Amino acid sequence: MANTKKMTKRDYFNILKETYPKNASNYDEVIAFIDHELELLEKKNAADRKPTAQQIANEGIKTAILNGMVAGKQYTITDIIKEIPECAEMTNQRISAIIRQMLGKEIVRTEDKRKAYFSLAE
Repeated sequence: MANTKKMTKRDYFNILKETYPKNASNYDEVIAFIDHELELLEKKNAADRKPTAQQIANEGIKTAILNGMVAGKQYTITDIIKEIPECAEMTNQRISAIIRQMLGKEIVRTEDKRKAYFSLAE
């Protein structure tokens, strides 16, 4: 079975617009409706979305992690939880997910004997 792309609402509207007979009595109204629906889809997709409460909280934790880390020192996830008070009540998995979002920009990951260490990017 061939791997086919799922048709989207935009695809269906474009097909309708292309195939609708130009000599139909209500051609202008139908095309205006389709154009309006396409504009609504564009507007919906381009909307600036507010960050969720969890994303806002994570930004605070990211800042605390960056402020709590010392340049040149390597940390494990457990070290970060122990040394940074804002992270004390969090799980390793949550801190690991937050650190993963910061990799490359603010934090660098290194491995030594299959153990991951994190440090501030220089």
